[in-house]
Amino acid sequence: MSVAKVTEIIASSSKSFDDAVSEGVARADKTLKNIKSVWIKDQKAIVDGGKIKEYRVTMKVSFVLKD
Repeated sequence: MSVAKVTEIIASSSKSFDDAVSEGVARADKTLKNIKSVWIKDQKAIVDGGKIKEYRVTMKVSFVLKD
């Protein structure tokens, strides 16, 4: 039997939403082992001067706990 845990993180990128997700997963993988899935809960963009300055995603990361 396995047990999973879910944690919520926010990641950002100046490039795209996809890049923000990738950066968030890469950073989470440094401290959370056995990541199995990511659910994107929210996306938003920070605008400055009529241009998108930053893409942000709120995601739930699921990982399996080891014995």
